[in-house]
This record gives sequence, structure tokens and C-alpha cells, in this order.
Amino acid sequence: MKKILLSLFTLILVSSVAFADDRQSAINFFNNYVKSANSYDNTLGRFYAPNAVIIRQVVKPDGTTANAYTDKDTYVMQMKIGAATAKLRNYTNKYRNITATPVKGGYKVSAERQPKGETYWLKTYQVLKKQPNGNWIITEELMQTKEQIFLRYVKK
Repeated sequence: MKKILLSLFTLILVSSVAFADDRQSAINFFNNYVKSANSYDNTLGRFYAPNAVIIRQVVKPDGTTANAYTDKDTYVMQMKIGAATAKLRNYTNKYRNITATPVKGGYKVSAERQPKGETYWLKTYQVLKKQPNGNWIITEELMQTKEQIFLRYVKK
């Protein structure tokens, strides 16, 4: 009986360590993404799965929201177009309250994002899946924005 309990305890301990390592690894991936985004990396698309679901949640002046969905290729093209202007403006985002919650096959990393020069914070999350090679990839992303121009991409 002692051997069974000891084996069970060891299994739980090893699983807990692996679980904690994956959680930290997912947060590290998110932080690397932020670093790449804030340095206008033109290969930012490598962080996303080919079929990633990308949602821009527009926060309207009245506080309501509307979701604009796009695919990876369109999003990467938009990022490349916007990067030149962002770099000229030295536009970056700060993140706080970063948490990683287990989801099927990976983690949901949630945070609050503050665009440079603003006083408000917006919600964001990424669903990360671990690949067979041990690397993480974004399969879903939601990022709130107050940029009303994104409303034109909202399907009614």
C-alpha cells in the first residue's frame, strides 16, 4: 500500500511540475510575441497557426462591443501595412495581469493591454496550442480596440 501511495504521490508531483512548466512556457511564448510585436517584427505571422481565428473586438463609444473576425493571412498583411506607421509613431503596447489558464490542448493567456499614450486598458487573450515539436502556436486571439475603423469589418 505504501508503494502505491508513494507512486501516486510521485506521479502527481511530476505532473504538477510539468503542468507548471507548460504554464510558464506559454507565458514566455506570449512575452516573446509581445516583444516581437513591439519591435515591429515583419515575421510576426510565424506565431499564428495557418487557420487561426483572429478577433478584433471594437469597443464603441457607448461601451458596447462588436467583433470583427479575420484570417491569419489578412491579419498578417494588415500588420505589415501598419508597421511602418507604428514604427514612425514609436507605437507599442504594455501588458499587465497576464494569466495562463489550461484549455484543451494548451493554454489561454489573458491580459490587459494599454496602447502607448493612452490611459485605458483593453482586454486581450490568445489560445495557445503546444505543437508536437514542443513549440507553441496561436490558434485564437481576441484583442479589444477602440479604433472604430475596424467596425467596417464587422459582419452583421
